[in-house]
Amino acid sequence: MTASSLRIAVVGGGLGGTTAAILLQQAGLNVTVYEQAPEIYRIGAGIHLHANVMKVMKAIGVDKTMLGIGLCPETWLNRTWDTGDILFAPPVQKWEEQYGAPHLIMHRGDMQAVLTSALPVESMKFGKRLVDLAERRGDMELRFEDGTTVEADLVIGADGVNSKIREILLGPEAPTYTGFVAYRAIYPASLLGNFRVSADTTKWWSDDRHWAQEDRHFIIYYLTRARDEIYFVTGSPDPNWKGGVSPMPAEIDEIVECYKGFHPEVMNVIKACPQASKWPLLEREPLPLWSRNRIVLLGDACHPMKPHMGQGAGMAIEDAAVLVRCLQAKGDDVEGAFTAYREARIARTSKVQRVSHDNAWMNVPMDPSWVFAYDAMTVPIDDPSAQREGAQQVA
Repeated sequence: MTASSLRIAVVGGGLGGTTAAILLQQAGLNVTVYEQAPEIYRIGAGIHLHANVMKVMKAIGVDKTMLGIGLCPETWLNRTWDTGDILFAPPVQKWEEQYGAPHLIMHRGDMQAVLTSALPVESMKFGKRLVDLAERRGDMELRFEDGTTVEADLVIGADGVNSKIREILLGPEAPTYTGFVAYRAIYPASLLGNFRVSADTTKWWSDDRHWAQEDRHFIIYYLTRARDEIYFVTGSPDPNWKGGVSPMPAEIDEIVECYKGFHPEVMNVIKACPQASKWPLLEREPLPLWSRNRIVLLGDACHPMKPHMGQGAGMAIEDAAVLVRCLQAKGDDVEGAFTAYREARIARTSKVQRVSHDNAWMNVPMDPSWVFAYDAMTVPIDDPSAQREGAQQVA
């Protein structure tokens, strides 16, 4: 069986899964995405797309559409929680020239819609929640909650932190709750009235001496080119979280109390918010297994991480690009392709997991080249040492 004749099923129609499907189709492969949601909704969160992600978006031909929707920030500040002193102002306006692609911020739902529109309608099947996966007569049989089944030669698990595919490969094991939640909200910037935030994107950092060693932060940024939509997301200690792995509504007064004493800009953004949600921050140790036979994982299914570098989706998108290149390079040696893919990605994704966990990214002047200069479309895939090059030093 040649790679071009493979029937490929992607389980999970998020950013990583959809990117993989587009690249597979562009490579002439037969792919179908199975997404559990009934349709694409404009829900979720904001997202930073740095040069490492935008290079993949350019390769699949959607970068210009995204640039017409999102905002290339002119200013990015890291500020002290109470006084507002600037800790570091990254030179965002120089990054496109330095790293070969722009830095874009946008609504995650808008990005998802752009990616989904790049696939033929028949390639994305909605309302397909996977309940079982097994080998039947040499084929992989996928069984869904609605009672339907399909057969495939190769299955890509892009189904997130609560991955059913990961559970099938490694057995049931809940992700680790980090002890922190993320308060999130998106609302029209007009609700701020005459008040305006001080930069296109700002991260407010707490001082542990004032918070009994409980690090917390507050991030604010615009989501659209018109700067008419505001987003905030936090990292907030919550040792008593009882909400499981799903988000839940959050009271505004609860957020105000958590950030009591923070700079007036933070308090204005919280108090203007009409409603918010609270998400548990989950992670796993680097998994020992990313694939078995004709099943392979990507993104949060194999390396979920705290969002503190803004690279969770970026790692999934890079995974997708490298996985497709490995499948193309190895021809009918699917297991060899999966081995090359993991070897190409494990050092980098493990490092990003670790740095994200530590939550000190960009809070002082540093060189982010090891993240942003990476190009998943061209990085060598048969030379693991080239993949580890950026993992030798922590910026």
